[in-house]
Amino acid sequence: MPASRYDHILLGHGSGGSLSNDLIHRIFLPGFDNNILSGLEDQATLRLEGGHDGTRGQRIAFTTDSFVVRPLFFPGGDIGSLAVNGTVNDLAVGGAKPHYLSAAFILEEGLPIADLKKIVASMRRACEEAGVMLVTGDTKVVDRGKGDQVFITTSGIGVVPDGRSLSIRNARPGDRVLVSGTIGDHGIAIMSVREGIEFETVLESDCASLADLTRVMLEACPSIRCMRDPTRGGISSALNELADASDVGVRLVESAVPYRPEVRAACEMLGLDPLYVANEGKLIAVVPPSDADRLLATMRNHPLGSKAAIIGEIVAEHAGMVVLKSVVGGERVVTLLAGEQLPRIC
Repeated sequence: MPASRYDHILLGHGSGGSLSNDLIHRIFLPGFDNNILSGLEDQATLRLEGGHDGTRGQRIAFTTDSFVVRPLFFPGGDIGSLAVNGTVNDLAVGGAKPHYLSAAFILEEGLPIADLKKIVASMRRACEEAGVMLVTGDTKVVDRGKGDQVFITTSGIGVVPDGRSLSIRNARPGDRVLVSGTIGDHGIAIMSVREGIEFETVLESDCASLADLTRVMLEACPSIRCMRDPTRGGISSALNELADASDVGVRLVESAVPYRPEVRAACEMLGLDPLYVANEGKLIAVVPPSDADRLLATMRNHPLGSKAAIIGEIVAEHAGMVVLKSVVGGERVVTLLAGEQLPRIC
């Protein structure tokens, strides 16, 4: 992409797709160049300095995320639960046990105090469910009309056991790709509210903490290569990033990818591809083929993995690309999202 093509920020720069990737590589990586940041994991894994007695310091995972979802309240969650679970999940998919969060609130003048109380109560419940504590924070207020009610930034710290090293650089040809459940629920739940789309049953966001699911997965299958939570950009972005980082190809089987009928219908109505739609309570895991069935059974025994499925494999061909085998037998390349399908989805 020519360096002069975009002189101003576009909505698509927040999509989690190709414009986001371009912004990271053109601006942020050169600006803050270091080996930890350049790994482009969902979290940074660091080792603290050891004690004076020569003991090694703990390995910690550290992550941060901002939330600008519109509307603030939606079926299955709100900006508060989203802010907690989103940060917890970035730690959990890196193999960490989440412990502590911070939260920074940017509030717009005129925000009803009742709404802020609901958001705070929701964050507290989400912290309790995830087993974390929110221990520090900050608040700023902007003029009426200069914000959009409330934006939240959360950061999180967790502990990574010695010997555990999950990374998007670990995928190997032959590995299997698993997803923990139906995709696109969060994005379509948001869009259904915005567009006034009604279903026979209420479609809710999948917003949830993945900390316990990742715990049981790693206990049952320590050989997991990597995990990723496919938020903005959906499973397309998560798998394209993995393919690029590991220098492998990914082959998906469309008939194996789980969707809710309502999500499929809404995507067809709105002209969306569910592979690009955001999730907030799902994960993708890559595992050696000999352990795939065991991991799948473990996931299906957990409430958040009951609809888990093996959806594809890692291949040596077409390195850096994701290819989908369609239900009619053809194949298509699943590229990074070029623009912005669903702005302000998280």
